[in-house]
Amino acid sequence: MASDGGSSGSSAAPRPLHSAQAVDVASASNFRAFEMLHLHLDLRAEFGPPGPGPGSRGLSGTAVLDLRGLLPQGATELRLDAHPCLEVTAATLRRLRPGPGEPPAEPVPFHAQPFSHYGQALCVALPRPCPPGERFQVLLTYRVGEGPGVCWLAPEQTAGKEKPFVYTQGQAVLNRAFFPCFDTPAVKCRYSALVEVPDGFTAVMSASTWEKRGPNKFFFQMCQPIPSYLIALAIGDLVSAEVGPRSRVWAEPCLIDAAKEEYNGVIEEFLATGEKLFGPYVWGRYDLLFMPPSFPFGGMENPCLTFVTPCLLAGDRSLADVIIHEISHSWFGNLVTNANWGEFWLNEGFTMYAQRRISTVLFGVDPDDTYNETPYEKGFCFVSYLAHLVGDQDRFDTFLKAYVNEFKFQSILAEDFLEFYLEYFPELKERRVDSIPGLEFDRWLNSPGWPPYLPDLSPGDSLMRPAEELAQQWATEELDMGAIGAVAISTWKTYQLVYFLDKILQRSPLPPGNVKKLAETYPNVSNSRNAELRLRWGQIVLKNDHQEDFWKVKEFLQSQGKQKYTLPLYRAMMGGSGEAQALARETFAATAKQLHSNVVNYVQQIVAPVAT
Repeated sequence: MASDGGSSGSSAAPRPLHSAQAVDVASASNFRAFEMLHLHLDLRAEFGPPGPGPGSRGLSGTAVLDLRGLLPQGATELRLDAHPCLEVTAATLRRLRPGPGEPPAEPVPFHAQPFSHYGQALCVALPRPCPPGERFQVLLTYRVGEGPGVCWLAPEQTAGKEKPFVYTQGQAVLNRAFFPCFDTPAVKCRYSALVEVPDGFTAVMSASTWEKRGPNKFFFQMCQPIPSYLIALAIGDLVSAEVGPRSRVWAEPCLIDAAKEEYNGVIEEFLATGEKLFGPYVWGRYDLLFMPPSFPFGGMENPCLTFVTPCLLAGDRSLADVIIHEISHSWFGNLVTNANWGEFWLNEGFTMYAQRRISTVLFGVDPDDTYNETPYEKGFCFVSYLAHLVGDQDRFDTFLKAYVNEFKFQSILAEDFLEFYLEYFPELKERRVDSIPGLEFDRWLNSPGWPPYLPDLSPGDSLMRPAEELAQQWATEELDMGAIGAVAISTWKTYQLVYFLDKILQRSPLPPGNVKKLAETYPNVSNSRNAELRLRWGQIVLKNDHQEDFWKVKEFLQSQGKQKYTLPLYRAMMGGSGEAQALARETFAATAKQLHSNVVNYVQQIVAPVAT
């Protein structure tokens, strides 16, 4: 149920969507009873000690929901998604009628109702049934302190180590712990926010416009309808730098030069290629927020402002293209959205496919075509299979553009997409490609196990074979340094080096002395600032008990807290020698304070598992 109905650009009635009847088992709300027209947040951020108690850190203020009744019989209750960490203290209702003056607001009763481990229902009683078409506003006064949706960082968890930081992470069902809402991807609405911060702090949000109001207030507006999980806020010691005609980077002052250097002039090419393939970029700006090092994820595709790990700042742009995945979400996920989380492949499968199309157009071969777990992701494989059925890449690209245009600003199910696909390619419908034995569309979507079709990855073989052969040479007792020196790895891209190091790791432990020689032969690899290479070099060092490079493992773990890099290294240390295990305990003791609480818990289970 998007607030923006027909979107095919013609005067024809919008197509009826299967998603209009879809349930969302992850939402406690009665989102089918109302249309959410607009959301406004008016919040004040306070940094203090962890709560509860006076002066503790928290966000407090109001959420104003602009709604319209949909039920023919009239609804008597508004049920929203919320969380025990949201302390709602008042609810008022204002009925919006035509005519001058603002109608009065009346207090209304409300109560919480249990739902699941990740949330509860907030039930607001309406004084009389709300007839279909009637507009009204609900104003909720609330506060949130500690909880799963709002992540508070102490100064030591930031890059600058001087000021605290707070950010929200909504996907998939966590924004109900940030503000009361219809926390389902089936519902999209526009929003605005006014955020007051303490002196010396800056607020940013996933919004079309950012405006400073006075010394300590920031006003935001999102002009396009988005699902609740994409509403995101970050507050910290933040500055920005322009890096393109519609892009800027945001970061802490100590990271801003590195961020600008890495992305200056880079993003526009990615956006322009996406537009050529999938249609207009509708979000206005595409900015990047480099999160503090404790940010445990790679990236989050919040519209207009992607949150990304500072691990992308390799110093040589070797990881700059990683954001192509987040940019691809601008069309697949943010613009056309899965109507519930059971249909997540519609977001991720298409995004993986789009990322590879952009990369292939820009670079000739996409790294994922050569070496990645991506081909084994069913959603991506299914989209590849549908392209294979069409048999012409240009025709399938044109179809993707039409698909985005047809369903933009809406939330859909697989049936909506597949009906459109078969209408667009009537010759495939005639051939009944949806029911080819063994490759039935239903089997793709509903049967567990390996995908029935894997894309052809042979174009990448010629790029990966030299890496495979070189790794084999390093695994021999007697190194042939002449043959090794004849392979010029200085021209290799990051993904080829990653593949090479993974093959070395598979063959480890190497014969004695080989790792030391490997480090001396390729100092640009063993001393790289590229996080993907640092992870793998650390794993090789630990698997071979190459103790003179143990310090590099510790240094890498002190520099960042991304889950993808942190956990494998702790597993490798605890699976290694006594010295490696001691390094794990020593490093964890030194860095635990700067890690995200979830990562601390995971590392604790690795370093000191509790016997059950």
